[in-house]
Amino acid sequence: MLWPMIAIALGFLGLVVLAFFAVRVFVEVRRLGAQVAETSRKITDASNDLERAAVDMARTGRDVL
Repeated sequence: MLWPMIAIALGFLGLVVLAFFAVRVFVEVRRLGAQVAETSRKITDASNDLERAAVDMARTGRDVL
């Protein structure tokens, strides 16, 4: 009777450990998603700045000629 109780207790402990790590993974995935969104926004801003600079440069080059 002792061994089945120990096996059940260890099984429950294993589930608790798995749940703990699942929560940690969930939190890290959300944090990574936020970082990806922020980086995507920065890339979009940089792309817009580059496009504006290219238009200004083309306009300046056209005025010189």
